[in-house]
Amino acid sequence: MRYIRYAFLSALAVVLIAVALANRVIVTLHLLPEGLARVAGGNLSVNLPLFVVIFAGIVAGLLIGFFWEWLREHKHRAEARRRGGEARKLQREVKRLKGEKHQGKDEVLALLD
Repeated sequence: MRYIRYAFLSALAVVLIAVALANRVIVTLHLLPEGLARVAGGNLSVNLPLFVVIFAGIVAGLLIGFFWEWLREHKHRAEARRRGGEARKLQREVKRLKGEKHQGKDEVLALLD
């Protein structure tokens, strides 16, 4: 299984390197469109290789997806937490009731119950 993982990671690295080498051209990213920049009075821009923009887009998409899924699963985590607390409460109650049932009895007879 370890070799399959290494083979997959190697293939992924080759693909990512190929994409980076094929997209080395420098592009200019602007914060605002040209018309809106004139109204706002300025526009931030940065020059980056195209592969950096592509990889940053992929990473941003993954992070947004992970965060969205984490928010969506909140109700399930809350329900699991509630049920876990209820289970601990019931275990304490069972332990207390078993202790009351055998109180004042012989230990051997208590084991037989």
